[in-house]
Amino acid sequence: MVMEKNVNEVLLKSVAILSRHSEKEDGMMPEGSAPMPHVDSVERVVTLVRNIIFSDYFNKRQPEEQIRAYYIGVNMEELYKLLNAQIARGLLFCSCMSEAEAADKARCLALDFIEQLPEVKRLLYTDVEAMFNNDPAATNYGEVIYSYPSIIAMTHYRIAHVLQLMKVPVIPRIITEQAHAVTGIDIHPGAQIGEYFSIDHGTGVVIGETTIIGNHVALYQGVTLGAKSFKYDAEGNMLNVPRHPIIEDNVTVYSNASILGRITIGHDSVIGGNIWLTHDVPPHSRILQSKAVDASFSGGLGI
Repeated sequence: MVMEKNVNEVLLKSVAILSRHSEKEDGMMPEGSAPMPHVDSVERVVTLVRNIIFSDYFNKRQPEEQIRAYYIGVNMEELYKLLNAQIARGLLFCSCMSEAEAADKARCLALDFIEQLPEVKRLLYTDVEAMFNNDPAATNYGEVIYSYPSIIAMTHYRIAHVLQLMKVPVIPRIITEQAHAVTGIDIHPGAQIGEYFSIDHGTGVVIGETTIIGNHVALYQGVTLGAKSFKYDAEGNMLNVPRHPIIEDNVTVYSNASILGRITIGHDSVIGGNIWLTHDVPPHSRILQSKAVDASFSGGLGI
């Protein structure tokens, strides 16, 4: 017969064990002691930017610019306050700044980000246009803006990339991973992506930190722009050096292709599906699979 456990004893014992700081736990904590940025608040930042950039889609359409300016202004004020607070949290969590220093720097960074919103908007509208033009199933731009995973992922990425360039800690990666969780598209905020970028379907796409992508590039589902190998210093620490591909203008990469290492795919090239590529490709190339091999199996053996 199983003896009945005392609830209070189990709870108190577990609390006592888990409340102790382990050596490994302490070693993983950053220098600062402030709480991390709030994940829900960071997602709200993205929502506010989306509402500002695609104002007529996510707010009631306002033909008069004065009324439109009012609604955008309300969102902008909330965005500034929220971003200011979350950047300050990130600075305090990842550095030894004083609260006053973090607050001053956060205000400047939040304003710098807002000044770059017109360019973020311009780039996102090129992405919408590219996605619409590359998908015959798209019936209108609104459908692309509302529902396509490519635009969800690119909205998160464009925001995160600006913050990454401004050296805002933690928040850029939270933003891109939120899109990754929803869409299956994994774009590191450090990647450089040009205008008119589209990802058809998108599930399983991976774009590494040091990837450089030109203009008018289209990817399909399952594409990996990844690293082939890693470099280490004399002490065995991994070096953060350029290790991902460079994709030049007007390149199309079809589904499940893996392009690995610091190689260059020349402009106006097409990379076929299921290709494993670890060498440079000159402009105007067509890289396709060899002919399929018919390998018969006897009695199910070899499957």
